[in-house]
Amino acid sequence: MGQRPVDGPPGHAAWELLLPAAAAPARSRGRSLRSALREAVRSGRLASGTRLPSSRALAADLGVSRGLLTETYEQLTAEGYLRSDRGSGTWVGGAAGPHHPWCGTAPPGPGTRAWTSFPVSRTSRCSPARPGPPPTARCSPNSPTTCWATRTPAACPGCVRSSPACWYVRRDVVADPERLVVCSGVAQAMTLLALALRARGHTAVGVEAPGSPEHGTLVTAAGLTPVGVPLDDDGVDMGALRERNVRAVITTPAHQFPSGVAYAARRRAELLDWARSVDGLVVEDDYDGDFRYDRAPVGALQGLDPEHVAYTGSVSKSLAPGLRLGWLLVPDGLAEEVVERKRVMDLGNPTLDQALLARFVERGDYDRHLRRCQRAYRDRRDALVSALREQLPGVRVTGIAAGLHVIARLPGRWGPQDVFLERAAAAGVAVRPLSDYGTPAGTGVSLVLGYAHLPPARITEGVRLLAEAVR
Repeated sequence: MGQRPVDGPPGHAAWELLLPAAAAPARSRGRSLRSALREAVRSGRLASGTRLPSSRALAADLGVSRGLLTETYEQLTAEGYLRSDRGSGTWVGGAAGPHHPWCGTAPPGPGTRAWTSFPVSRTSRCSPARPGPPPTARCSPNSPTTCWATRTPAACPGCVRSSPACWYVRRDVVADPERLVVCSGVAQAMTLLALALRARGHTAVGVEAPGSPEHGTLVTAAGLTPVGVPLDDDGVDMGALRERNVRAVITTPAHQFPSGVAYAARRRAELLDWARSVDGLVVEDDYDGDFRYDRAPVGALQGLDPEHVAYTGSVSKSLAPGLRLGWLLVPDGLAEEVVERKRVMDLGNPTLDQALLARFVERGDYDRHLRRCQRAYRDRRDALVSALREQLPGVRVTGIAAGLHVIARLPGRWGPQDVFLERAAAAGVAVRPLSDYGTPAGTGVSLVLGYAHLPPARITEGVRLLAEAVR
């Protein structure tokens, strides 16, 4: 990997690197520890294979609670930065560092968020009608990617390649401004990537099966053939991926759509190893990665190997789909080509929208809004799960740890599925079967149920009406 081994014993190295983070305010200490440890692995200051001290010993050295260190180790193990072998301790994993500096701080379908939760009052305070310089004052009118008004002049003196997305690209990615493109949502990001891959001789792209139908549609529209790759409990099936003879695959590793699976740490590492072995590309669609309810959101796959992962996200789930603001982080080798295609396609996104969003983020309003949404969506998820178990005995609900939808599987006595769906529609309850996303119908009834767009009372009432209609 070309990483320099750390000097001194591993316990001393970890203590030294994490001591500043341990001194952070109590409210942000866990986040600071995780960020410091990630950056130490990425930069090579903690080399691959380095054994870390136990959580008990390191907690004592840093003067923090053992629970905080245990949570940090578990989080970074899930992301692939660390690996843990039962009985033999915790080790630094195989992150492909060092990298560039990290910068980040019909009815509605499953995963649709509630427009009523849009922060109108807070965003209005970011309007150019408020006192202060117009947010477009330093925006480049001709750049397809950028509005550098959203970064400090010291960080970007006259640069027109940096982007406001550096403010709101989250999830611990490597957000070098030179590889970051502002897009009209994830759909345009996928189109730009597919066109660039086709120009480089690719004829097919792997897509998760089951997966988002939009992925296959966008790939086809760009002139490539989507090739379905099945999943197992850990993520995309690596044996099947190798057999597909593709060198690019579109994934949703933080919260697979629609199954709800979070890719296991071992599978994330295997996927990156595959990409390196074929000089390929993993496209990471982080469509709802900010919404995880059992622990902190799992860090992005891109942070482990930004030269083989293209990362894309948007504000469609966190704010509103109609804003049409997203971002795409591409490997250095694809950056110029993608930027040029974006320029030819539409000359860039509106700079006013970018600047207003960046101001919203800079004020801290975006973080506050996300925390409010997480609480509201957790309550709605809990209401849905409770109502399903009460009204539809025998239901098995999965995918509840994150995201904005769940999978509800009903035993065979509730079928056949087509009759179930007809009765639901007749009762005025709109539901979508898992088979709509590429999964065989089977003998029971399998549903993809979104909950973010409805208050708990309506969710409970909807499940009650559904149960009465199909009994």
